[in-house]
Amino acid sequence: MLDIKFVRENPEAVRENIRKKFQDAKLPLVDKVIELDGRLRAAITEANDLRASRNALSKKIGALMGQAKKDPSKLAEAEEVKSQVKAQADRLAELEVLEGELERDVRDIMLKLPQMIDPSVPIGPDDSCNVEVQRFGEASIPDFPIPYHTEIMESFGGIDLDAARRVAGNGFYYLLGDIARLHEAVLAYARDFMIDKGFTYVIPPFMIHGAVVEGVMSFAEMDGMMYKIEGEDLYLIGTSEHSMIGRFIDQILPEEQLPMTLTSYSPCFRKEKGAHGIEERGVYRIHQFEKQEMIVVCRPEESMDWYEKLWRYSVELFRSLDIPVRQLDCCSGDLADLKVKSCDIEAWSPRQQKYFEVCSCSNLGDAQARRLKIRVRGADGKLYLAHTLNNTCVAPPRMLIAFLENNLSADGSVDIPQVLRPYMGGKEKLIPKK
Repeated sequence: MLDIKFVRENPEAVRENIRKKFQDAKLPLVDKVIELDGRLRAAITEANDLRASRNALSKKIGALMGQAKKDPSKLAEAEEVKSQVKAQADRLAELEVLEGELERDVRDIMLKLPQMIDPSVPIGPDDSCNVEVQRFGEASIPDFPIPYHTEIMESFGGIDLDAARRVAGNGFYYLLGDIARLHEAVLAYARDFMIDKGFTYVIPPFMIHGAVVEGVMSFAEMDGMMYKIEGEDLYLIGTSEHSMIGRFIDQILPEEQLPMTLTSYSPCFRKEKGAHGIEERGVYRIHQFEKQEMIVVCRPEESMDWYEKLWRYSVELFRSLDIPVRQLDCCSGDLADLKVKSCDIEAWSPRQQKYFEVCSCSNLGDAQARRLKIRVRGADGKLYLAHTLNNTCVAPPRMLIAFLENNLSADGSVDIPQVLRPYMGGKEKLIPKK
C-alpha cells in the first residue's frame, strides 16, 4: 500500500505506474482518493479547531461562574457561552463520524492502488512478457522416452489419485512409500539448507485472521486463493509467508534485530480459482501441498541485496539436486499489486522440453509493512517501515516432477543426489516396483 502523502504529492507518477501495470480502470481512483483525503484533512483540521475552542470556552465558563458570585449578571453570559459549547460539541460529533467514514473510504481505495514497481521491471501485460535472464545447468533431453510424472510415481507404487478423488475430489493426492519419503526428504533437506544459510527455522500457524489476510495480499489474490473457515474470522494459509509476515502485525522492531531471516514449513491450501479446472492426472496444480519458504524482514536499503540473495539460494538448492533451472524476471502486468519486483525460478522438464515454475521470489518493499503497521525504531529513535521479502525454497510435489524427470534413468530407476541420501536412509537409487 502506498503512502497517501506520496499519492498526494506525486499523482502523475502513481497514474503512470498504474498504466505500466495495465490497470487503466484504476486511474480514476487517484483523483478520487486525493479528493477524499482533502475532505478528511479539512474535517480533522475543523475538529481540532473546535476542540481547542471548546477548551478555551470551558475555561471561560469557569471564570464567569466564579465572577457570578459577586455579579449575578455574569450567569446569563455563562449560559450564552454554554450554548456555544453545546453547538460545538454537536458539530464535533458530526465531524468524528465523518472522519471515520472518510478514513475507511480512503483506506479502501489505497488498498486497491498498486505498489510502485522497481524501474528494472520489464513492462508487459501478462506472463508472456516475462524475460529470461539466465540459465543454470545444461537442459538436456535423454535418448529414452520420459513418462508422465504420475506414471513415474505409479511405477514405485507411490501415488493414488483415484482414492484421493473419492475422499476429497480433484486436486488432492495420496503419496506412498518411497515417493512419500522422497517428498519429506526434499523438505527436510531444504530446511537444513536454509538453516545452514543462517535462517531461523519456524513452524507458523496454518490459519490467520482476516486483518492479516488484508495486510499480506491484494483482494484479487485473496478471492482466487484463500479458503475461509465458515462462521469464524479465520482463513487457511495459501503459503506460510502469510502467517510469517502476520507475526509482526502492529509491532515496533528494534533496528538491531534486523535483518530477520526466517525459513518456514507449512502446508498450503489454495482454491486455484480461475485455473480452468484442476488437472485430474497430475500433481502440478493442486489444492493442498507443502512448502519450505524463505522470509526476510529488513531495512529498506538492504531489500534489493536480499532479493538477489534469495533467488540465488533457490538456484543453488536446485542445482545441488541435479536440476537445471533458469531465472525469469516477471513483467509489470504479471506482478501482484503489493510487489515491487519479482522473479520466477523455473525448472527444466525433459519430458515437455521446456521450463516450468518451481519458485517465486518477491520484494514487496514497504507494502505489507504499511498495511500491517510493521515499524522499525532506528538508532536515532525515529520510526520507519520495514521491507519484506519472500521466496519459495521448495514446494513438493510440484518440485518432485522436476526431480523425477531430471534424475530418471532408462531402466526406470531414479538416482538420488548425494546431498539427499542422508534423508533417504542412504539410498542411492529408487528401484521401480513395476
